Amino acid sequence: MTSPADAGRKASFAPVADARTRLLVLGSLPGEKSLAAAQYYANPQNQFWRLMQAVTGSPLLSLPYGERLELLLAAGVGLWDVVGSAVRPGSLDTAIRDHQPNALPELCASLPDLRAVAFNGGKSAKLGMKILADRPGLALIPLPSSSPAHAVRFERKLAAWEVLSAHLD
Repeated sequence: MTSPADAGRKASFAPVADARTRLLVLGSLPGEKSLAAAQYYANPQNQFWRLMQAVTGSPLLSLPYGERLELLLAAGVGLWDVVGSAVRPGSLDTAIRDHQPNALPELCASLPDLRAVAFNGGKSAKLGMKILADRPGLALIPLPSSSPAHAVRFERKLAAWEVLSAHLD
């Protein structure tokens, strides 16, 4: 039974990562369209898949969701969220309240080839960098959000996101 305090509580998806993961990209918490579709970055206005296509050189935009995930994993990229669950009306990160973090240290420890963790947006970076600050040898990379709510031209976002490719070679 759901208590009134849990009404509107949203939860992240399971991580998408395996032993090949060298780069873990962390969002904050999936938005409404992503939750409804049960897919990371399902909002067609979100530029995540376009950015990752440029970073990995894989034709992600032309593929169905499951194949996108397979290509990311093959390229050494994993996905998850910093927030495991939270109360959040709508999709904006600024509305996240009463959050519980995901088990990021445990996931990172389970990935033998992990070199870097990238944070998709300010909220993800603010929360996640604190959690992973004591991980020696792990690059922590804050990025501009791929969200349509972060109104920055694609080219400016891409210039920041392109640094990720160095962690995949």
